[in-house]
Amino acid sequence: QVQLVESGGGLVQAGGSLRLSCAASGSISRINTMGWYRQAPGKQRELVADITSGSRTNYTDSVKGRFTISRDNAKNTVYLQMNSLKPEDTDLYYCNAEVRTYDGIYSLYWGQGTQVTVSS
Repeated sequence: QVQLVESGGGLVQAGGSLRLSCAASGSISRINTMGWYRQAPGKQRELVADITSGSRTNYTDSVKGRFTISRDNAKNTVYLQMNSLKPEDTDLYYCNAEVRTYDGIYSLYWGQGTQVTVSS
């Protein structure tokens, strides 16, 4: 079994910053891509940013230049540094990871979500 635990969400004023963390634990042999998604009530979950095991990054257009994704492979942890936050960034943020467990099977795992609220 693999668990992803997110932390770092909260309430911040527009223009402020937050740093999200997501730590993976359990029967992990290897982690490929890790990512952050967000979802507003009644809307589809959308990709915010992801990062490969080789640290190649990808961002959705609305966060480019403001958010930075990074990872610490030794800690099986992915981070999302969010700067210049806007009210429209308010959402429930989820991390995910493509994990190979010790039995050789690859699966996609999700965290439980952390709320980010940006006030105007």
